[in-house]
Amino acid sequence: MEEAEGAAAAAGGIVLHDFSGRLGERRVHFHAMRLRDSLFLWVGAAPALASLAVAMCSPRDGVPVSTSLLGDPSDTASACLAQRLARKTKKQIFVSYNLQNTDSNFTLLIENRIKEEMMAFPEKF
Repeated sequence: MEEAEGAAAAAGGIVLHDFSGRLGERRVHFHAMRLRDSLFLWVGAAPALASLAVAMCSPRDGVPVSTSLLGDPSDTASACLAQRLARKTKKQIFVSYNLQNTDSNFTLLIENRIKEEMMAFPEKF
């Protein structure tokens, strides 16, 4: 299976990676889909696609630009996470953050869990 993923990655194909973690009292699931020059990341506790945002680095500004594509535009969790990950990876990042009632500390736990996984499996991101 890993050889097939390696061949897909080398050919510019899609690489999928699922992981999860217990953050505080909640079980959170993650689905990463690495594309040729971008990354799609889904975060949630149950199957849903309630929000979607995209962010990418701009050659004119040090802060990545981001926008909401789906869901309530006043909910900035997806866009903020996409922006921070775009800065870290220098890729176009799509994020679907589907967790309700989370504060900034919990969002930081989410981001740290993603970064741990990126460090452990860089070829998946």
